[in-house]
Amino acid sequence: MKYARLTKEQFDELHAEFASFLATQAIDKAEWDSLKTNKPEVAEQELDVFSDLIWEGVLSRAEFLEHFSKNHIFLFQCFDTHVQSIVLKALVPETDFLSQEGLQWLSDNMFTENIEMKVGKKVFTEDRNASIFQLIQQGAFLSDGQLFKQINSIIES
Repeated sequence: MKYARLTKEQFDELHAEFASFLATQAIDKAEWDSLKTNKPEVAEQELDVFSDLIWEGVLSRAEFLEHFSKNHIFLFQCFDTHVQSIVLKALVPETDFLSQEGLQWLSDNMFTENIEMKVGKKVFTEDRNASIFQLIQQGAFLSDGQLFKQINSIIES
């Protein structure tokens, strides 16, 4: 497997797509039920292949990611060959970006000495999608990029 197996909930959401995937493998419902019972290792392989296909599609379209922790916010914009990052660090230890109050505090203190801001760029040294998947495994999630764009436009002006 290149990525990770989808969760049961994700498979449930993608039920129609999985059925179509099985159909392309010439596996109908009866055959699938038989595989699960008589050849579970083959059924597991089908689940893994489908999971990788889904991940590949999602990661190929991924443009923005965000990762929030208590005192840091990591914002990423992914391009074909590199990723741009904006890292915000609260210099006030009791700040908690995981709370609504912490996000309000960020809004009030964005361009003060209480926030350290770093901008970076990293060239992908391995497969782009694998690099993005690593960020997701570390806690990042796909976003619409609104926060990245807002901060980036202020930095550039």
